[in-house]
Amino acid sequence: MALHKINRMTQADHMRVTEAVAAAELHTSGEIVTIVTDLSDHYEDIGLFWASVAAFLAFAAYGLFPDFYLGLVDSVTGGWAHDYSAGEIMAMIFVAMALKWVGTWLILKWLPLRLALTPKAIKMARVRARAISLFKVGTEAKTVGRTGVLLYLSMKEHRAEIVADEEIAKLVTPEIWGDAMVALIERVKAGQPGEGMAEAVRQMGIVLAEHFPKGHENPNELPDRLIEL
Repeated sequence: MALHKINRMTQADHMRVTEAVAAAELHTSGEIVTIVTDLSDHYEDIGLFWASVAAFLAFAAYGLFPDFYLGLVDSVTGGWAHDYSAGEIMAMIFVAMALKWVGTWLILKWLPLRLALTPKAIKMARVRARAISLFKVGTEAKTVGRTGVLLYLSMKEHRAEIVADEEIAKLVTPEIWGDAMVALIERVKAGQPGEGMAEAVRQMGIVLAEHFPKGHENPNELPDRLIEL
């Protein structure tokens, strides 16, 4: 799910989400874990990819317009044109490619630009992978009934994910979490990420209460607090 205008979580947001989790779990044996992070991946490989593309384009440009670039070299060296050997030409090409590569890589050290040049599909996949990784470490199989579910929000990628444990996944398809995701998106777009997560938790609680109502013995097995990484 795409999100926009995301703000940092405040202490009030932490309290709001924690209280929402506790309230939702009063009516269900399900356990809700909430995690918010600034960034799920640094996308260093994307910077390397675009640097390589820039270097290749420099090579292609010389192949298409050799006279133009040799003229530039002559002007830099004082206008003394001469016939370059194949070795000299290849050396100049490799130097130009190296400069293009390094320059592009340095520019793309700026994260906002790197993120802007990362395809949405890649960001979706990596946020999902990070959510699943965190779920496996802190939520999966951590409850007696395998009824844990993770709500994960990644700020800079503008993405959110819900990952459910085995027993929940059997009964609740990803589409059923639609109301929770819509609630989160609407409030985050309005610059209210804490309220968005709290409302998403409330909607998740409704779904969980329907399929996994509160039992007689149901200890609080996972933390209610909002975890900020």
